[in-house]
Amino acid sequence: MAVFPLQLCGVLVFFLVSAATMSSALTLPTVRFQPSRWYYAHATFYGDESASETMGGACGYGNLYNTGYGTATAALSTNLFMDGYACGRCYQIRCTESPHCYRGAPPITVTGTNLCPPNWAQPSDNGGWCNPPRSHFDLSKPAFMKIAYWRAGIVPVMYRRVACIKKGGIRFLLTGNDYWLLAFVTNVGGGGDVRSVWVKGSRSTAWIRMSRNWGASFQAFSRLGGQSLSFKITSYTTGQTIIATNVAPANWYLGMTYEANVNFA
Repeated sequence: MAVFPLQLCGVLVFFLVSAATMSSALTLPTVRFQPSRWYYAHATFYGDESASETMGGACGYGNLYNTGYGTATAALSTNLFMDGYACGRCYQIRCTESPHCYRGAPPITVTGTNLCPPNWAQPSDNGGWCNPPRSHFDLSKPAFMKIAYWRAGIVPVMYRRVACIKKGGIRFLLTGNDYWLLAFVTNVGGGGDVRSVWVKGSRSTAWIRMSRNWGASFQAFSRLGGQSLSFKITSYTTGQTIIATNVAPANWYLGMTYEANVNFA
């Protein structure tokens, strides 16, 4: 059993991952995510070497160190962000066709954790890098510095979607109140993204479809306290659905993160 801190909306909470609360799989992963072809884009960076400005973000992952994403992250342009459905996707990026690229540097793998908003006051080829329909990655500075000299500011890159390799199962940070359950879904493997989430209490036979609140958070307006919770998750990319039973025990409480023992491949 381990307890970890999490910064959420300016409040430091702690979450628990306990082997006793891990779920059993009713549906085993059978679809393995395959990398996409390479595409052309550009990359910039934001923040400094500490990557403190990349914490939080539009996907709602909070402190990226505590939730396992670290500094290998990117804010995605509107074209890539897809209204939050791309949260958690993993991309392989390599610098190309620029004297500022580090020769021989291997591609980096980053996770989409934030939105790079458009800047309509600037043209898309001179400042408005994240304006539609551009595909653009605003990397953390530590990530950018692995592929190019940081003073370049912007470099052309090639990118492709790759599988998200995760340790352990999908995690659910539970917040809300007695009548409203809000679950932040993290540590998603395979395609990394989530289309739909359902929740079911142990005293019910019916699944409750959770609506997307924002980013990677899903909500259900229902009283679910005092019963163990199971989740059903559908991948946006592959359409695969997996079911994790009894992820949270009957005595679950808000501010805690519970880990399933199933994940996408």
